[in-house]
Amino acid sequence: MLAAGRRDAQAFRTLYDATSPKLFGFALRILHKRELAEEALQDGYVAIWHAAGTYQAALAAPMTWMTTIVRNKALDIRRRLDQPVEIDADGFDSEVIAALAAAGPGPAETLQRSTEAQALAHCMATLERRHQQAIGLAFFHDLTHGEVAQQLSLPLGTVKTWIRRGLEKLKNCLARREAP
Repeated sequence: MLAAGRRDAQAFRTLYDATSPKLFGFALRILHKRELAEEALQDGYVAIWHAAGTYQAALAAPMTWMTTIVRNKALDIRRRLDQPVEIDADGFDSEVIAALAAAGPGPAETLQRSTEAQALAHCMATLERRHQQAIGLAFFHDLTHGEVAQQLSLPLGTVKTWIRRGLEKLKNCLARREAP
């Protein structure tokens, strides 16, 4: 991921080869049509190529970060086709938490998970599901509070409160883990 962020085409190709089958399967589960899943995957990798330089390992595992990008592209396609968008909160939340907390090597084995990412995964897992979902949509999907409210069909104030409370709980949890 780091090399792809420096525009190393060979590194990006290696990353693509290692991750594309899983990401394609993920897009296919959302879109149910091979050609649409291929479109989402292509759009996702274009976005990954352009944003690789901004990737922050302390915030999410590489696969988690790429999965959210491809998921967003697949949801954009569903919206464009006027298909109802169903958020599989249980599945998505558990996949994000599991990917952050996984001890095994990621798709680019040269990257090592930082202790900050592990601490964040632990603290995210302690949050209420609604806070996990709101924070996940806002930060892993880079959605505004208004977009999160629209996705969850909730009032904007409720979403802002959930995110604020969730971030406060994350801050406290992370502070406790850093204390000797």
